[in-house]
Amino acid sequence: MVKYFKIVSLLVIIGGIIGLALTHERWVPLLSSPQNKAEIASDASEASASPPNEQVLLSKQAQQNLGLKSKPLRPTSYWKTIDVPGMIVDRPGISDRGVVAPVTAIVTAIHHYAGDTVETGDVLFTLRLVGESFQTSQTELFKAIKDREIAQEHIDRLDSLVKAGGVAGIRIIDLKNEMRRLDVTINAYRQDLQIRGLTQAQINAVASGELISDVVIRVPAVTSSVDSPDTATLEPAVVERLPFFEVQDVSAQLGQQVQAGEMLCTLSHHQSLFIEGHAFRRELPLLQKAAEAALPITLELTEDAQSDWDSPLPTTTIHHISNTLDTKNRTASFYLTLENQYRNYQRDGKHLFIWRFRPGQRVRLRINTEQLENVFVLPADAVVQEGAESYVFRHNGDLFERRPVRVVQQTQDEMVIANDGSVPPGVYIAQSGAVQLNRALKSASGSAPAGVHVHADGSVHSNH
Repeated sequence: MVKYFKIVSLLVIIGGIIGLALTHERWVPLLSSPQNKAEIASDASEASASPPNEQVLLSKQAQQNLGLKSKPLRPTSYWKTIDVPGMIVDRPGISDRGVVAPVTAIVTAIHHYAGDTVETGDVLFTLRLVGESFQTSQTELFKAIKDREIAQEHIDRLDSLVKAGGVAGIRIIDLKNEMRRLDVTINAYRQDLQIRGLTQAQINAVASGELISDVVIRVPAVTSSVDSPDTATLEPAVVERLPFFEVQDVSAQLGQQVQAGEMLCTLSHHQSLFIEGHAFRRELPLLQKAAEAALPITLELTEDAQSDWDSPLPTTTIHHISNTLDTKNRTASFYLTLENQYRNYQRDGKHLFIWRFRPGQRVRLRINTEQLENVFVLPADAVVQEGAESYVFRHNGDLFERRPVRVVQQTQDEMVIANDGSVPPGVYIAQSGAVQLNRALKSASGSAPAGVHVHADGSVHSNH
């Protein structure tokens, strides 16, 4: 009997297990906790949720707070560039000019000092002659002129006697040869005095017997023109030079005896300058390409904005590349022409000038290396990047729609995106505030992090 009961109990247990296995879909959910039920419901809700919204609605006031402005997309070409440091320097032989003493003399008057603006022909110094050679040239010139006059008188007197047969003709020939030698001597002394700084009027005075004891040093003539690239066509053009100098420094002092060839002062004329750039050896092929093709190069002042000048910074080209490397930093120098800009004003009856560019100013050169065709160029603030994705915002009324784009080139100030159909030409794109718009979009779509909220301006704040 006991054995029969054990068999029946075993069959009942086996049947119960089979029954539970067949009905598990009904009784297992009943065993789940409330927390598990909430998680399952949340997963089901997320699985059935619609794709995230790509549009954000902003009021006019919010747009004004963000300073949003939109412009239509226009396909254009864009140059890839490299940035190279540079400095504005004097252009040898053009921007600076030294004035030297032509003879040994004593400085008796200084008519202009550092900072003065002088024009061609203005008197800079008055010198008292002390050299014997200068006095000798004057006396020899006067003597040669008088000897020629005497020789001419002899020829005139003997000419009639030769015709009458009273004097041999050989005498007339000797006198004419003497006159030719005197003409050469006179011309040589005139040239010597002119080189020493005397004007033509002063030389004529010496020829008449008025010896000069003082000589004035005047401002030399400005080079009439200089080759400089045309800012519109970047072709070499002749630029007319302003007829004035600025006294940069005065080396001589009153009462000082100066020797012939000694520096008296330095005049500056900063209308045409050079920009000296320094490039590493790996950048030389790009520089050579830019120089050969006369590619335009833009510059940016790094020390001050020069916002008080209305005219834009000029575009220039490479003038030449140095064929030697710096032994210390292993860089090669290259030079670009720079046409200066100026303002003038009057003070105490004098014309004074202010130059925009000055030697010693540091600049940043952007050298074109490769041209990209059919692309869109936007400000850097118009594009927001999230990982591998980049977005712009299409503006339509009060709606801003996020659109994915492909960035082909980016700089500190600009973003270049491909014209691949992701955003068609002509649509209006927000030119700034892409980061704030993206935050506002996340807030509107409910994808903001837990415990925070996003304002319409895109700023994120924690919940209180």
